[in-house]
Amino acid sequence: MNEQSPSAELFIDHTLSFSLPARNARGRAVRIGPVLERILSAHNYPPPIRHLLGEAVTVTALVGSLLKDEGSQLTLQAQAKSGPVSLLVCDYRDGELRGYVDYDPAAVADLGVDRSLERLFGEGYLAVTFDLAVAEERYQGIVPLEGSSIAEACETYFDQSEQVPTMLRITVDCDGDNCMAAGLLLQHLAEGEDGRDRIATREEHREWEHVSIMGGSVTGEELLDSNLSLESVIWRLFHEEEQVLVEQGPLLHRGCRCTVEHFESVIARFPKDEQAEMRDEEGTITVDCAFCSRKFALEA
Repeated sequence: MNEQSPSAELFIDHTLSFSLPARNARGRAVRIGPVLERILSAHNYPPPIRHLLGEAVTVTALVGSLLKDEGSQLTLQAQAKSGPVSLLVCDYRDGELRGYVDYDPAAVADLGVDRSLERLFGEGYLAVTFDLAVAEERYQGIVPLEGSSIAEACETYFDQSEQVPTMLRITVDCDGDNCMAAGLLLQHLAEGEDGRDRIATREEHREWEHVSIMGGSVTGEELLDSNLSLESVIWRLFHEEEQVLVEQGPLLHRGCRCTVEHFESVIARFPKDEQAEMRDEEGTITVDCAFCSRKFALEA
């Protein structure tokens, strides 16, 4: 995109990576269609839960695409005890997206059009976990489940746990069985990591202020417009920059890693007496995968 017109790539079910070198900023953009519909089709979710999961899957795709090493995984988990939604979990690994919501149907039906986090979850927390494949390390941050959306709660995570200024803009449009979601992530790359002050400790930073204002001007209509490529969206926002570097991310797909072999390996880790308690009268252990709504029978 440096001194060039944007391409015609729509990037549906792809992530788009970009950076603004002169502003010490990076970003991700995504537009998810068929992949999101496959994730949502595993269960008969009501509209508020479809919208919630659509948002969470989009956030997961954006944040997960920040991972550099193959085999690394991001897990986003929101959990609460008092609200209609008790658990939301999504993960991303090498372009694979999964997502699931556990909720009380009757309580969700009573919500009406109110989709705020407070009404959906009550008091709860958001856990963001990075499993890094090459380093074989796990990093997890936990923040209160506060704000108007999952995206806002995730911004709080980056601010408090990572001290990385972050902006997320997510939009979800579900009409019957058709569902499309899109999002934009912007982050300031802290130039003070090597012995200097972190950006978050300063009273102001004009570079990030400019980037966040420009990025915050994007509309949901622009992000979802299938006649407008994501490159074009980024070009509209940042065409006055000295340089905008763009790279296509991996193809996204609904990935459920559930197989008989996988579950057998998991069950094998339990003591023999606990395995015996899991078996029915015929000696079969039945495992129900919440992500894809399938049951797997593990024979004796």
